Amino acid sequence: MIHDEIDRRLLAELQEEGRITNVELAQRVGLTAPPCLRRVRALEERGAIRGYHADLDPAALGFTITVFAMVSLKSQAEESLRAFEDQMADLPEVRECHMLNGEIDFIVKIVSRDLQSFQEFLTSKLTPTPNVGSVKTSLVIRSSKVKPGVPLE
Repeated sequence: MIHDEIDRRLLAELQEEGRITNVELAQRVGLTAPPCLRRVRALEERGAIRGYHADLDPAALGFTITVFAMVSLKSQAEESLRAFEDQMADLPEVRECHMLNGEIDFIVKIVSRDLQSFQEFLTSKLTPTPNVGSVKTSLVIRSSKVKPGVPLE
């Protein structure tokens, strides 16, 4: 849990700019460097900060297709749900996998180099997955907002 306003400000700054130096971060939140570093490490240890990564541009790297697949399973037994999640975790094309309530069991975000690559993924990896009952896909036309993280302000 976030303890105070300084923790919130630290998290907001790191969420916006993960490569910020500790000295700059400390200045932005009104601390000196040593206590700032201690607070960041404590947030990491508590699991509030899960990690750091670069925000890559898929199109610049040749991944021109993003698809959301709505997957319904034949069985919703916990063992079946976990097995599907484990299988999705092993597929590099799958960037996100979320279990939903309602008619659809999972929504899966997939990136591919092109439509043919996606079709091959769909027919050779996703639909043949054990326990998959149906898959409905929607191709992303454009994204107007992609904002990872949480609203800390």
